[in-house]
Amino acid sequence: MQVWGVTDRGAVRQQNQDAYAARVLEDGRAIALVCDGMGGARAGNVASTMAVKLFMEEFLMPGQKDSVEEQMGHAASVANQAVFQRSATDPECAGMGTTMVAVLAGAEEAVILNEGDSRCYHINDEGIVLVTRDHSLVEDLVERGELTREQARTHPHRNLITRALGAEPVLMADCFRQPLSPGDCLLLCSDGLSNVVNEQEMLYEVVHGGAPEQCCQRLLSIALSRGAPDNVTVVLMRR
Repeated sequence: MQVWGVTDRGAVRQQNQDAYAARVLEDGRAIALVCDGMGGARAGNVASTMAVKLFMEEFLMPGQKDSVEEQMGHAASVANQAVFQRSATDPECAGMGTTMVAVLAGAEEAVILNEGDSRCYHINDEGIVLVTRDHSLVEDLVERGELTREQARTHPHRNLITRALGAEPVLMADCFRQPLSPGDCLLLCSDGLSNVVNEQEMLYEVVHGGAPEQCCQRLLSIALSRGAPDNVTVVLMRR
């Protein structure tokens, strides 16, 4: 597995409240996650940074014998409890939370966990598929047939999420398995990318745009060229 990532505050926001981590493990698998914080001028940054740090520490702790899903769920729960507790006890962090999309990718498949509206796409020569499901108001409207996917991208309430890490004492994240073949890619991103760059553009940059190690920067450049009203984070994992 190969993995690359980039994060940027965008063209409007004064602070980057996104955070990410990405690394290849000794056994050749790769772990990556993207978090998009919320909750005021300072607190969103605190939530996303805490969540990334605690998830990685917990997941990489040696000697674990649980299944991958259980390991990822436990690591996310530890991060959730810490963010929730900080939000409840620190007045400057009241109400803070963060999205999370985390992926452990190996030779045969990837295990994907998500909470909120940061996304994971599966991409290869045959096309692009959104693996995760947004926990958001507009996604609920799309599922009920009240909005099209394209209308959802520009809806005035597209940033209203229905679930977030740190919002409740117990985390109920979703978990997915995605088979992988040689050449397959997984693209993780915050909504700062998915709200301004469409899926066909993502597909083109991953498959045809050039060197894979520069793909995240190419996608960031497209977002910035369109005004990047939000923080932008992109991680690319390649089998």
